[in-house]
Amino acid sequence: MSQAKKDAEGETVVIKKYANRRLYNTRSSSYITLEHLAQMTRDGVEFQVLDAKTGADITHSILTQIIMDEEAGGEQMLPTSFLRQLIGMYGNSMQALVPGYLEASMEHFRENQAKLRKAIEDSMGTNPLAQLAQRNMEMFKAAATAFVPGMKGAGTPAEPAPAAEGDKDQEELAQLRAQMAEMQRKLDALSK
Repeated sequence: MSQAKKDAEGETVVIKKYANRRLYNTRSSSYITLEHLAQMTRDGVEFQVLDAKTGADITHSILTQIIMDEEAGGEQMLPTSFLRQLIGMYGNSMQALVPGYLEASMEHFRENQAKLRKAIEDSMGTNPLAQLAQRNMEMFKAAATAFVPGMKGAGTPAEPAPAAEGDKDQEELAQLRAQMAEMQRKLDALSK
């Protein structure tokens, strides 16, 4: 069974952290970095980090460290006022409620994000201005590949075989949706 298939089935990858601060992926039998763990998180791979000496679960502190590194190394996602409020909640009588509230809020945010993405993709098929913009983008890509030697139209679907007029419209629509999905993936990658 492939590792991707195992990960998709929800098996938890065990990561061991040694005293020398090195992280060891027991599934791949290799040392990894915090960046690897961050990517695993983005890919939806479940993992658990254990202290190699004591066996204690230190996943929470490792995830917190990843967030700190992300905040220090790039664009900050957590506003200072939010961090102050969060710190103020420690020791507060409401502290026990905060994790559940934050988890539910994040899940709600992700659901809304998925709904918005789907609505945009669905509207592309019926919005003439969006179709025109998409065709302009296709012409721009074609011109760019013509003038830049060796450049390939990455992410653009292959030309469809000639078909009947009704089938051609459906193929164009499918092509536009595929290109829109590819653009969304690229935008998502840029926002990370």
